[in-house]
Amino acid sequence: MSPILKIAKDDDDRELRFEIDYLLSLTTEERFKMMFERSELIKKTLRDHGHRKTAEIIKRK
Repeated sequence: MSPILKIAKDDDDRELRFEIDYLLSLTTEERFKMMFERSELIKKTLRDHGHRKTAEIIKRK
């Protein structure tokens, strides 16, 4: 479970520091697991919205 930052108003610097601190607290395995899960989610979203196949480069004479 990831921590939640609660602040009264927007503070970009504090949000960034919070995010970096959280990511640094994770092990390498946990960071890779998050990255692979996010990649799968992005692929699924793209497939669901009709982006099923990578564009091909065709060399013509």
